[in-house]
Amino acid sequence: MGCCSSTESKRDWKPLEERSCTDIPWLIIFSLFCIGMVCICGYSITTGAATRLISGYDSYGNTCGRNNTKIEGVPLSGRDMTENKYVFFLDPCHLDLINRKIKSIALCVSKCPATELKTYDDIKKFALNNGSHLCSYDISATRYTSHYERFTKCPKIPVPPSKAVPVFHRCIPVDVGCYAEFAQAFITFVSDNTVLHRVISGVMASKEIIMGLCVLALVLSLIMMVVIRYISKVLVWILTILVVIGSLGGTAILWWLYADHRNALNKNTTSTLLGREVASDNVKALLVYAIGATIFTVVLLLVMFFMRKRVALTISLFHVAGKVFIHLPLLALQPFWTFLSLMLFWVYWIAVLLFLGTSGTPVKNNSTNLVEYQMQGPFQYLVWYHAVGLIWISEFILAFQQMTIAGAVVTFYFTRNKSQLPATPILSSMVRTIRYHLGTLAKGSFIITLVKIPRLILTYIHSQLKGKENACARCMLKACVCCLWCLEKCLAYLNQNAYTATAINSTNFCTSARDAFLILVENALRVAAINTVGDFVLFLGKVLIVSCTAFAGVLALNYQRDYTVWVLPLLIVCVFAFLVAHCFLSVFENVVDVLFLCFAVDTKYNDGSSGREYYMDKALMEFVENSKKMGQYKPSDGDRREMKSMARGTSA
Repeated sequence: MGCCSSTESKRDWKPLEERSCTDIPWLIIFSLFCIGMVCICGYSITTGAATRLISGYDSYGNTCGRNNTKIEGVPLSGRDMTENKYVFFLDPCHLDLINRKIKSIALCVSKCPATELKTYDDIKKFALNNGSHLCSYDISATRYTSHYERFTKCPKIPVPPSKAVPVFHRCIPVDVGCYAEFAQAFITFVSDNTVLHRVISGVMASKEIIMGLCVLALVLSLIMMVVIRYISKVLVWILTILVVIGSLGGTAILWWLYADHRNALNKNTTSTLLGREVASDNVKALLVYAIGATIFTVVLLLVMFFMRKRVALTISLFHVAGKVFIHLPLLALQPFWTFLSLMLFWVYWIAVLLFLGTSGTPVKNNSTNLVEYQMQGPFQYLVWYHAVGLIWISEFILAFQQMTIAGAVVTFYFTRNKSQLPATPILSSMVRTIRYHLGTLAKGSFIITLVKIPRLILTYIHSQLKGKENACARCMLKACVCCLWCLEKCLAYLNQNAYTATAINSTNFCTSARDAFLILVENALRVAAINTVGDFVLFLGKVLIVSCTAFAGVLALNYQRDYTVWVLPLLIVCVFAFLVAHCFLSVFENVVDVLFLCFAVDTKYNDGSSGREYYMDKALMEFVENSKKMGQYKPSDGDRREMKSMARGTSA
């Protein structure tokens, strides 16, 4: 289990030749943890929490729609509520924002009021006609208008019309004005802030354009994947040229539009006051966009100038990655399956969390004589256990995707005859991961969890103490959060390479992480010249997709200059375009990382001689030759020997 176990200082890897289970103790620990998660769900269900959540319960411990048992010390408990299936709140607008609940007496009723009840006489008629009693159980319907406790045990007048929410059986007021006290500050801000009002109006007026631009971003991402697969050799130069042209052209167009809108504003061509205000906002927004685009273009051109030689070296690596996608087209679908798995788990997690919120034993509040369900003793810590499960299992699902991609790419790389690849390499990699390496995934994801939990705790503390702590404490908290964030990213990158090492040689997590780290350190210059530049090129692809989508958005929104503010619509489109591009190109980025580690292992443990031939594609051999010729780093004696062997293998 430990990372300090003794292993051989030097050993030869045998890719795909031996396969055994790894990190079995961690698989047992993770299995026990998951069983604990299931037990939490079972506990909440057996204690009636699921029934109380779905059916609802009143303030006296009675579950609506069921025949209840008596609670000691609560006279109105233990009532038969079989016919009363809905929860009705006497004052649904009395909200407790701190505890996130409605501070009102709740009753079980047979029907929610469909029309507004303005007087107690209306409440009395509603009870007599429908059999649905809206006042406390100890007050008969005939005394609603004269009972001395009607102001505290009957609903607040007027009673707004409500309907039962599906599944949860709550009588929720239909009239949103009922929540005036809760939303008063926000509504006042929106009504007084004319800029925000115009921004929101602009989004609503441009919703068709926003949807069309989001579809355009999806299409551009698909086209980029096709480009990566079939014309990878010219991809780098296409991206470089298009990004330069797009950045310069987009910046020039933004400045032109800024000048055009400013001239139109100066000439007062708009006919209405609202049109002039919107035009003024658009001029300011265009100025900000133009300045930001100029700064971004200058930085981008400088970076590309200093990396121009190394960008060319990624062509061979992208060529091999394109071959991987040709043989393994289902790799592009991995983010969808991972997203679906995460969504299903998160829905389950939220449902169990809601169950826990209504679980426990009934406790009477002596001051109000009302009943609340609370967890006591050790059970009150189940929520923390459940929270840790959210992070660990989510990281485990993400690690499973990384291991699946790594296993498929490793199989492709170390199979000399590509016609002998499995019929479904992705499914084969999934089965191999499930059969042998779940323990490794559990250990790797747990390490990320150990770093992420304190970072989230510190972030929460910082948000809670915002404005209360001194400057020194604020800086220390931010520094700790930043350090933990950097550590998390470094560990995530090391974990990904550890999964690749495990897929290659079937070693446990610590051994794989150590071997992967040593290989990355030994090939530090290659990491900089291949892996980093490859990620940079993919980033350029994302920038290109976002730039094209934003350019189309500027042209489309330009026809609505009289009544639409561009800030929020264009921002929504750009964020969505980047997320879509990242979803597609992140898989390609993972493939590039796996290919590089496979290439490093190949060159370290093979020399091209008989019986130790290279597995790599000829394009990667040419890549190394070109990097040596261009003098990007000085090879060691071992590298010179490797180059001579590769040259002999290439000429053969």
